Amino acid sequence: MKTSNVKRFALAGASGRALGMFAHPIATRLRDSAQVVGVFDINAVRAAFVANACGAPPTYSDFDLMLRETRPDCVIVTTVDRYHHQYIIAALEAGCDAITEKPMTIDDEKCRAILAAEKRTGRKVTVTFNYRFQPYVTRVKEIIRHGAIGQPLSVDFQWILDTRHGADYFRRWHRRMENSGGLFVHKATHHFDMVNWWLDDEPESVYALGALRFYGPTRDARGERCSTCPHKATCEFYVDFAADPVLKALYFDAEHLDGYYRDRCVFADEIDIYDTMSATVRYCSGAQLSYSLIAHSPYEGWRATINGAGGRLELEEFHSGHRVAEPNMVVRLYNRRGEVVSYDIMKAKGGHGGGDTRLQDRLFSGREYPDPLGYMAGSRAGAVSILIGVAANRSVITGQPVKIADLLRET
Repeated sequence: MKTSNVKRFALAGASGRALGMFAHPIATRLRDSAQVVGVFDINAVRAAFVANACGAPPTYSDFDLMLRETRPDCVIVTTVDRYHHQYIIAALEAGCDAITEKPMTIDDEKCRAILAAEKRTGRKVTVTFNYRFQPYVTRVKEIIRHGAIGQPLSVDFQWILDTRHGADYFRRWHRRMENSGGLFVHKATHHFDMVNWWLDDEPESVYALGALRFYGPTRDARGERCSTCPHKATCEFYVDFAADPVLKALYFDAEHLDGYYRDRCVFADEIDIYDTMSATVRYCSGAQLSYSLIAHSPYEGWRATINGAGGRLELEEFHSGHRVAEPNMVVRLYNRRGEVVSYDIMKAKGGHGGGDTRLQDRLFSGREYPDPLGYMAGSRAGAVSILIGVAANRSVITGQPVKIADLLRET
């Protein structure tokens, strides 16, 4: 029998993220304060696999029935991005709070609907921006907050995905704009939130360029999926995901129910998201962000510079390539006195540079944490981060800058 101080959670979406980020940690390290009471997914095989990883709660193909029968305190939403709003709003209207994977949703209409539902119901939406919790990213926030560079004036931010991680977005459901909003929304919401958080500011307008240059129908030697492709012996993008027992159980053993293939060809005709993109963002304070993302680099990581009235910060992190084994990450501060101050931050273990574990503890440990840096992100932070990407997508199409207030319909 669970005690009354154990919080009840239901999962909407039996995804790999639901398994690794939520189901397994709740059932093991956090089991004294949290419990998964139900798992919803339209695919019964995936739902059963995730449920078995967190104590075998009942599984459901009817979301409303799960809410009625399990009476959760909170619903964790990890579905395909295009459906986030549907389950967030239904959870709020059923009297539950909602925790959602990023992005909160994929377009401005769905965003406004979530904000309206939260206001109408009085319930709470939390968006899981785990990168805020990474010690390196946190240290940057602290340095800026302590005034080391004075008022921030501009940010240059370059995110680089390699052809292992980057290519995976072009194999999965993310490859369709209607499902994910493209990488400007699905992936870059992390990056935009980091900048918003560092600057303690909100975006005002966005101008962007985007193109599909590397993936998509750029070669003739291609098939429907890796596992059946006649070119797999010579294709550098061939993957054997079925050899991974978790991926096999979650996807390959489940695909007969819904036809979802985890290993689709990265050169397919249907791909319509961008793999090469850039955006310029003006903030309400007047600060500017110059942002770029590519999904086809030989190595992976990011670089950023933050320029202020009193100095400049230079930042970098590597996820693959020849520098990935370095034990520390460095923040370099250049001040107006001609000095260079280096901050060495030891790499933290765990997903997203140690951010996942720290976020899980805040969400599920049952402890009250002080939050002077504003780690925990609500619906407003979720909205302004995705709307940079939504505005960028619109700007790519129209060739014109887009105002965030027009997407929120604020004056």
